[in-house]
Amino acid sequence: MSPASPGAAQPSRVRRWLSEPLLHFLVIGGALFAVYGALNPTPAVSSQANQIRLTRDDLRQMAMVWAASWQRPPTPEEMHSLIENKVRDEILYRESLALGLDQNDTIVRRRLAQKMEFLAEDTSAIRDPAAEELKAWFEENRARFALPGRMSFRHVYFSPDQRGPGARDAAVEALRKLVGKPADSPVVAGIGDRFMFQDYYADRVPEQVASVFGAAFAQSLSGLAPGGWLGPVESGLGWHLVFVDSLTPGRVPLFDEIEPEVKAEWFNAQRAEAKRKVFAAMRARYEVVLPPPDDQDAPLSGAASTLKSR
Repeated sequence: MSPASPGAAQPSRVRRWLSEPLLHFLVIGGALFAVYGALNPTPAVSSQANQIRLTRDDLRQMAMVWAASWQRPPTPEEMHSLIENKVRDEILYRESLALGLDQNDTIVRRRLAQKMEFLAEDTSAIRDPAAEELKAWFEENRARFALPGRMSFRHVYFSPDQRGPGARDAAVEALRKLVGKPADSPVVAGIGDRFMFQDYYADRVPEQVASVFGAAFAQSLSGLAPGGWLGPVESGLGWHLVFVDSLTPGRVPLFDEIEPEVKAEWFNAQRAEAKRKVFAAMRARYEVVLPPPDDQDAPLSGAASTLKSR
């Protein structure tokens, strides 16, 4: 039997390598990777991802804002500073978004909500109302334009802190001395107690009087006859004798007197209605999910049930 030749050992070794499972795995894996790469090419990283592009219109707007504030165009140095500030703001904005600083921020949420309201208002093109339409709207909303009554009066004060329960009786006794006297009679100066505010109020609406003396006092004054001393009238501060100079009842002006105000209010009402409709359309796209009611927190549960019923 002749010895094996060197050439015969080489094919045997190759066949053994080709039969190795590991080699099969590597070849199949490489083929799959190549096919996946061909079907799903990796997108090239854009060199513009971190670019901040300012257009010519951006630069013009920056220059116009500057000119509106300073009444002159910006110098090259000032323009450079404006650009740097714009770039700084953009970088900080992008980095804050990348860090998620806009999430769960009440101020950011409120500002974005306001911008949505502005958009809703801007998108509602409101035409001018016809004359008859505006008059009809005025008739339906006359209460909006009612002018409050006005009153002018002088008073003499009697303090419960100084006189105790006898403050009212002192006012009744003083009224006997003032009956028939004018508002500026010298007798007035010697009667009553020192008042912390004014002794005379001119041309005040009931709300202004109520803010000092209380609503009941203001209402009582509206029923007094001008031209003489009357009382005693109780306020939240004590007792008063009152001389009413004048009472002007409230009234609703005629349409011709306030047509510009009516038109302005009509536009406000139309804008409010347009915003309401836009929000209603947005609201309809959302479902509000609330926690189950808790008997230990009745106000919260009541609010939740009200919200769900809308």
